[in-house]
Amino acid sequence: MNTYRFITEFEQKQIHKKLPKFSSGDTVIVKIKIKEGNKERFQLFEGIVIAKKNRGFNSSFTVRKIVSGEGIERVFPSYSPLIADIIVKRRGDVKKSKIYFLRNRKGKSARIKEKIS
Repeated sequence: MNTYRFITEFEQKQIHKKLPKFSSGDTVIVKIKIKEGNKERFQLFEGIVIAKKNRGFNSSFTVRKIVSGEGIERVFPSYSPLIADIIVKRRGDVKKSKIYFLRNRKGKSARIKEKIS
C-alpha cells in the first residue's frame, strides 16, 4: 500500500469535528478546555484571526488580541480536542490571507472593516 495514501486515510479518520466557516480578519471566540488538577473549566480567547493554515489534519489558525497594550498571539490546531467551540463574532473585510501587518499597528489603525453581506 502506498505510504502517502495510508497516512491521508488515517488523518481523515482522525478529523471528527465540524468547524464553522471563518477566515482571516474575522473576530472569533475560541473556547478552550483547561484542566487544573482534577477540575476542568473553559477559558475564552477572543481576538482577530490573522492567519489560517489549511493542511488537512495539521490545519491551524492564529488569533491575536491586545491585553493592556500588549499584543498576544496564540496558534490553535484546528482539530485539537482541547478546543470546545469556535464562535464567529464578527466578519472582517480584508484582502489578504495573512494579515501580519496588524502586529505593527496600534489603536485606530489596527481596526478592520466589517464585511456587510
